Amino acid sequence: MISPRGIQFRRVCVGDIPTPPRGCTRLIAERWAATMVVVAAPWHPATRIAFRFCFVYFGIFCLTFAQIVFVYAGILTRWLPPDAVIWQMTRIEPILTWVGRHVFGIEAVLHRDSNSGDQAVIWVMVFVFVVLAAAVTLIWSVLDRRRREYTRLHAWFLVFVRLSLAGQMLFYGIAKVIPTQMPPPPLAALLRPFGDLSPASVLWLQVGSSQPYEIALGAVEVVAGLLLFFGRTATLGALLSAMSMAQVFLLNMSYDVPVKILSLHLLLLSLILLAPQIGRLADVLVRQRPSEPTTQPPLFADARSDRIAAGVVAALGVWVLVGCLVAGVTAWRDYGGGRQKPELYGIWEVDRFIAGGTEAPPLTTDPKRWQRVVIDDVGTLTYQLMNGTLVDEPIAFDSAGRTIALPAREETLRYARPAPDRLQLDGTLDGRQVSMSLERRDPDSFELRSRGFHWVQDYPHFV
Repeated sequence: MISPRGIQFRRVCVGDIPTPPRGCTRLIAERWAATMVVVAAPWHPATRIAFRFCFVYFGIFCLTFAQIVFVYAGILTRWLPPDAVIWQMTRIEPILTWVGRHVFGIEAVLHRDSNSGDQAVIWVMVFVFVVLAAAVTLIWSVLDRRRREYTRLHAWFLVFVRLSLAGQMLFYGIAKVIPTQMPPPPLAALLRPFGDLSPASVLWLQVGSSQPYEIALGAVEVVAGLLLFFGRTATLGALLSAMSMAQVFLLNMSYDVPVKILSLHLLLLSLILLAPQIGRLADVLVRQRPSEPTTQPPLFADARSDRIAAGVVAALGVWVLVGCLVAGVTAWRDYGGGRQKPELYGIWEVDRFIAGGTEAPPLTTDPKRWQRVVIDDVGTLTYQLMNGTLVDEPIAFDSAGRTIALPAREETLRYARPAPDRLQLDGTLDGRQVSMSLERRDPDSFELRSRGFHWVQDYPHFV
């Protein structure tokens, strides 16, 4: 082929598009790239089989798992029905239930009121996807056995993986940068014995007790997610994602957090993105020798279409970031640190408890006397019995009537505030007339909230 300037180009090359001859103008360089016919080197048979399996399995998983796709609804998510985010799983639930019953002998049902990502039905779903991907891979390998490479399809698959991973990194990162995923310990948690906490609660309370630490964790995830939306920084984003998800997966496994399936798959998606760059990364980090640039493979034959595609991917990143920020701010105001606290917010110590006209002394053997009352949420009251047991009770406040309704008991308490730190409760409990006098305890009197940070410590401070 003869160029407009009379320069003869070879149109056949191996691998990535080579650098045009020296002295070319920008126009000639662009036409050089646009007219190249890339002849990719044949892939190893094992690589072809692995690609087919990963393409099918991770494609189905990412399109089916609840939140991976719906994070791209952005700010529109707030107007969707509550079950919209899991509509894919609700459609295939009958199949999964059948497999669970006939293959594993269990009743695998989707618990719509649960936030657990490790439900039995989801494990069955993973099993079904593995079997399906293996079957499709076998058929694909037989029908397409003469194909020696999937260079173009691999480029599109990497973009799909980048988008699937990047959306989740932003989703979870923003939930930590605006600390709502692990909020500060609720007031009732300050009264609960450490030994009564589950491992997952220990992790949640530990991270939530230090907002700077939680924000730092989230910042890493946000940066990783943003880097994944740009081709030049995608490898760095995949590296950060792999390190972050490796830690998250280890924590989920160690503390029995029910997000093991998703965190494992996000780690695997990170490694899929890094796999084509492993040789280049090894050159720089291990072999200490020069390396080729870690570029992303082109999606189209011409540079202009690739630039448009890159702009679309970047715009998706902005859309998801805005959606996650809006969701994070909304969550902060609804149930996070920015929420409106109830009128009787606090921990109230019961210093007098009169039931049926008789004052009950504070004996640990009394199964009816209340020791403390905790009001942390508008719709819930938590009372602590004398033996330390904490009981949550749904309530309904009536500020005008100065009453607290207990719907589960069909009883009502009247309240009065003789002083800012004093509370009086009168009404019926368990069919008995009760009268309680309470004093508010400052939540910051607990060591966990008041200890703070110290540069200088002559002795370790463990309580």
